[in-house]
Amino acid sequence: MHDIVDIERRGVPGVFVASAEFVTAADAQSKSLGFPDVARVFTPHPIQDRTDDEMRAYADEALAAIVAAVTRG
Repeated sequence: MHDIVDIERRGVPGVFVASAEFVTAADAQSKSLGFPDVARVFTPHPIQDRTDDEMRAYADEALAAIVAAVTRG
């Protein structure tokens, strides 16, 4: 979250990507960093035991939301 906030403050669009387990933590951290509206996309959780094909499917499913977040404005 720190990196995305830093990038956004520099005027470069960015998006935070994490698994759904971190929704609450991302909300709290973005608020504490003074950037509550930082773009974020969440994938299904857990990811550590997913196959390569499953991870590619997660990425494919998230791609449109990531592109939309980065090109907003």
